[in-house]
Amino acid sequence: MNPPLAVHVTPGMQAPPLGALMRPAADAPPTLAPLLLAGALARVLQANPDLRAGAHEIEAQSGAVMQAGVAPNPELSTLVEDAREPTRTTTVQLNVPIELGGKRAARVNAAQLGQDAAGAEFAVKRNAVLASARAAFYDLLAAQQRLHIANESLALADGALAAASKRVLAGKNSPVDETRARIAAASVKVDLAQAGGELAGAKNRLAALWGGTGRDIGPVAGQLDRLPPQPALPHLMERLGAAPALQLAQIELARRQALSQVERAGRVPDLTVSIGAKRDGQAGRNQAVFGLAIPLPLFDRNQGKLHEALQRSDKARVELDGARARLANELAQAHEALAVAREQAQLLGDDILPGAQSAYEAARTGFEYGKFNLLDVIDAQRTLLQARTQHLRALADAHRAAADIDSILGAQGATQTVE
Repeated sequence: MNPPLAVHVTPGMQAPPLGALMRPAADAPPTLAPLLLAGALARVLQANPDLRAGAHEIEAQSGAVMQAGVAPNPELSTLVEDAREPTRTTTVQLNVPIELGGKRAARVNAAQLGQDAAGAEFAVKRNAVLASARAAFYDLLAAQQRLHIANESLALADGALAAASKRVLAGKNSPVDETRARIAAASVKVDLAQAGGELAGAKNRLAALWGGTGRDIGPVAGQLDRLPPQPALPHLMERLGAAPALQLAQIELARRQALSQVERAGRVPDLTVSIGAKRDGQAGRNQAVFGLAIPLPLFDRNQGKLHEALQRSDKARVELDGARARLANELAQAHEALAVAREQAQLLGDDILPGAQSAYEAARTGFEYGKFNLLDVIDAQRTLLQARTQHLRALADAHRAAADIDSILGAQGATQTVE
């Protein structure tokens, strides 16, 4: 027996509340333990393919930093003049390039910022994956509960059908009522089949985040009706400056500026110092050779690459402003979605669900005593099922909006809760 879930029980409701223990799907392996939100997030962090790829990118950027600090290799050259040995002259020299203008320091700085950008991009991806996992978990929890509600509704429909059959046999109702009851029961069976399909799809979506399948997941346990808190929008906007996506845009701007410095340093020509020895076969003696070479920046002054780098810096600055505006808009939308979903869930849970439950109980009791017809019972049952489904949808929407806020603000988002 799986442990029951902690739930909020609405007074006056006779049916099991939304957070009650769910019967596992028929195809779920009985040996699998209930999956908690913390366990699902741990699986995602450990095995998500996108996060694993991001970790490799950070490690690759460390190689770029290493390479940026390496000095250029010297060159060993040999020059032989005259093929005849008595008059042959052989020169062996070592050419050592010397970088000027701070090229190496500029390269290292740009490479380090590239590694920082890879880390910031990993943080953005990590938050997005965790938000998707949280939303998928609560969607699965809602789908599991919907399957449970569909099973309960089928039991109610079968009870109404049995009651209708008895009244028809007693001659108190028309056989048409029994037919209507059968149609209502068949309609609930369709809802049950749809709920089963939604549950399987929700399992697959969650398991895909760690590269698995829905067969890896048995029942899930959590507090779906525990609504996430509603932070004030100004408080969230104050924390927007530390959002991982905004930090990534800021680091990208700094990296582009560093690359501009690399191209600016490239305008300074490098020196090549040569030292060697020359063997004169005709004179029978060795001579020391010294040389100095410097390019003359008459035509190629790296002006094209510098212009490109400066324009990309300006582009990164505009993208930073765009990211700031986009994130603020997304945060405001997620905040509004959370507020709407919370209001709907509270209204449904506090007012509509108890009323729908009471109306159904009154209609069923009245039908048994001949005070109401079967259509009243079927209509009340349909209303109750719709109210429960809407309540589940509102709860899932609230958790999804909270996950979106956490995705924007980072791992320490204002609405995160781990059960």
